Amino acid sequence: MLKVAVIGDYDSIYGFGALGLDIYPAEDKAEAEPLFRKLADGNYPIIYITESLAEQMKEEIEKYKEKVTPAVILIPGVMGNTGAGVQGVKDSVEQAIGSDIVFG
Repeated sequence: MLKVAVIGDYDSIYGFGALGLDIYPAEDKAEAEPLFRKLADGNYPIIYITESLAEQMKEEIEKYKEKVTPAVILIPGVMGNTGAGVQGVKDSVEQAIGSDIVFG
């Protein structure tokens, strides 16, 4: 079975547990980076991470960008959407097809 992890502040991620995803609460970079490395190098081909936490961990996440797995997907937290997740999707599509996309 495919294992999917979700990293972020507890309030933002606890609902994903009800969907059968593995949740890993982390409040800051110090907690999240070692956890992210462990999951990324382990059996988690998909890792969701809150936008605010991903912002703090840009350099660490970049190390995995060229690898096939894990797919790192940014999600908004309870404090709102920063737009980083949507921008990440746009960048990936542009890289894949060589053209920009427009969200309406």
